[in-house]
Amino acid sequence: MKSSTHRIAIPTILEVGKGNINNIGNLIKKAMVQKVSIYFGEGIEDLFGASIRKSLKEANIQISKIETISAINFEEISIAAFEISYDVEALIGIGGGKAIDAVKYMSFLKKIPFISIPTSTSNDGFSSPGASLLVNGRRMSLPAKTPYGIIIDIDVIKGAPEKFIFSGIGDLVSNITALYDWKFEEEHGMAIMDDFATMLSKKAVNSFVRTEFKTIKDDLFLKELVDSLTLNGISMEIAGDSSPASGSEHLISHALDKFLEIPQLHGIQVGIATYIMSNVQNHRFVRISRILTETGFFQYVKTLKMRKEDFKKAIDIAPSIKPSRFTYIHVEENRELAKKFIDEDETLNSILI
Repeated sequence: MKSSTHRIAIPTILEVGKGNINNIGNLIKKAMVQKVSIYFGEGIEDLFGASIRKSLKEANIQISKIETISAINFEEISIAAFEISYDVEALIGIGGGKAIDAVKYMSFLKKIPFISIPTSTSNDGFSSPGASLLVNGRRMSLPAKTPYGIIIDIDVIKGAPEKFIFSGIGDLVSNITALYDWKFEEEHGMAIMDDFATMLSKKAVNSFVRTEFKTIKDDLFLKELVDSLTLNGISMEIAGDSSPASGSEHLISHALDKFLEIPQLHGIQVGIATYIMSNVQNHRFVRISRILTETGFFQYVKTLKMRKEDFKKAIDIAPSIKPSRFTYIHVEENRELAKKFIDEDETLNSILI
């Protein structure tokens, strides 16, 4: 048997702490970068632009261009990538998921390093090797690269609206059902689990759910959330796809995106779908229920007036999102169990209309 080893990309710069947003220059200086282009999410430059420019100037790092990302259309992002000056040595993306995804893909096309600076933790996109863009009006996940650098300021994450923290919680707990789906696929000869990616994904979610907290804005809680979402990105890099952190619950969320006029945040939809699928799988249901209750996730969802019928429709559509996979939701009997659970579960009846 021929032996082989993985070659994976992991961030060279990884800085998670308080006050990092005012110290960007020093944090990326060690990478010997001399010229960068900066891309802000909408409204983000007004909040942090001045301190970031000052920090880079003090570190003698030139700024080639500053732009705001307002659209994530594949065509526009591709054109913007090839308008980047040849002497730019790194791209910096600062903001939410859209800005991070857009700049990540631009750096992939131009083959230059990307430094990810998320201002919220709504999902693990800030650390993952994929980019979610609009292709012909449909949201699609495109191959990209794991960021060269990830810099996170806990104070900035804390200052973001709580809905983004709830979304991150929902996205992270889905590791539990995603890994069980991956195991299910392997048992049916449809996949081969990567042991190291599995271990990393498990460690990420287990470390998080065991963290004690008084509120979801506790520094330690937020640091655990950020660290665990970062590990998610690396587990996907190792696996070569999203299986360690994305299963039937993500397919339900993507199905909702297809027909809802205004979908909720991805991690919110995923969190509810995780709760549903953990019951169908009969796997870690109590643990998932507890973390979604204790963090206030369910209480927040109740304010959104999401519909039971929409989730039932999404469950039927879910297998067609990725027909090449074989998760629990790809089995008709399990889809019927999931819809029955939506109708009968006390929690879901109290938070969905």
